Amino acid sequence: MSTTGELPAGAEESAVRTGERSEGRQPGEGPGAEAPEKRVTWAELYFDLIFVFAITQVSGLLHHRHDPLGIVQALVVFVPVYWCWVGTTVQANIRDVDTARDRLGILTVGFTGLVMALAVPGAYGNRGVLLGAGYWAARVVLLLLLVRIPGVWRGPYGVGVLVSGPLLVAGGLLPEGPRVLLWALAALCDLSGPVVFRRKLAAVAYHPSHMPERFALFLLVALGESIVGIGASAAAVRLDAAELVAVTAAFTISAGLWWQYFVFAADAMRHAVTVADSRRDMVRRVFQYGHLALAAAVIAVAVGFGETVADPRRALGAASVGLLYGGCGLYLLTFGYTRWMMFRSVATTRIVAAAVVLALAPAMVRWPALAALVTLAVVLVVLNVVEHRRVNAAAAVAEPAGDAAGEPAREPSGEAVGDRVVSGPV
Repeated sequence: MSTTGELPAGAEESAVRTGERSEGRQPGEGPGAEAPEKRVTWAELYFDLIFVFAITQVSGLLHHRHDPLGIVQALVVFVPVYWCWVGTTVQANIRDVDTARDRLGILTVGFTGLVMALAVPGAYGNRGVLLGAGYWAARVVLLLLLVRIPGVWRGPYGVGVLVSGPLLVAGGLLPEGPRVLLWALAALCDLSGPVVFRRKLAAVAYHPSHMPERFALFLLVALGESIVGIGASAAAVRLDAAELVAVTAAFTISAGLWWQYFVFAADAMRHAVTVADSRRDMVRRVFQYGHLALAAAVIAVAVGFGETVADPRRALGAASVGLLYGGCGLYLLTFGYTRWMMFRSVATTRIVAAAVVLALAPAMVRWPALAALVTLAVVLVVLNVVEHRRVNAAAAVAEPAGDAAGEPAREPSGEAVGDRVVSGPV
């Protein structure tokens, strides 16, 4: 029986049976055999370091201006940064990139990501063209890496080169208002690509182990920004009792968000993509779209930490509360979306917790920042305790048991509880 989020007994065999009729089945996978596990390469991990800096730059942009327009501006900039990372991850998933040519390609895309990150602070000033050119260059390199695949132009990679890349460059030449609109259009073109070309992407063979690992790593990078938000703010103040309590509460919130994903969701996501009838749709819905919302939510919370930890005695304004509580609410609600996409079941506890967080937000506008942090930390601790007990209770009920006469236990099958995969009777 699995109570740690690992695949339950019998699930691997189920995954193989499902994979035989799955769209996007692995090369070489056949009846009774599973594709070899694909691991993340060192080049990909080095590539992620560039996006640590890129996320920090997006956080800085949001910190500088976090009214509703500022949030839209930050999101419009974040989408091409994220989509550049997604494009690299997909091409690394469907091909063997542990070669000199592909390592150089990944490093080149990483450099373009660095250029984009450098442009982010002035994205709505004199660096708009630099941001667009960096993204366009990244999409050209990715297309060249996949140019041997027939028809690759007629898909999301072609959209990046022929549509969204030029739109970003053109937007950089316009004033702030039209720039936002054109960049938003470019973002919509990129995000709609996997839907528009859904039928064409049916032939893509995704490796089910590599994709969840890569997106989990990206979310971990975003969570790292929350630690930076805590530490950078606390390091500049005198750290009396109030500041230390604020640091403790903020870290508890960050750890609570980590726990929700890496203890309760990560293994279930891997299980879901492994046994999905259509891995293409699971990758698109849960990973490409779902993790965009998760990462954006974490960035909002990280910026909220920067607004609260440094001066925990002052009352927060609506914008800071919106980042902290709105980001946390979005994070929890996204799990409601991903769980429905994976298992067609409702993540009741997380949706209720999100409703509580969002309902508390208006009251927190007039409370001291310390009270807002402590309250949010308590909500997340209670949520994690409740889900931990639910998982344990479900695991106990699902324990396969033979009778006293020694009859063999029934083979368990996978069931999702709180987005974790535990064993259950057939």
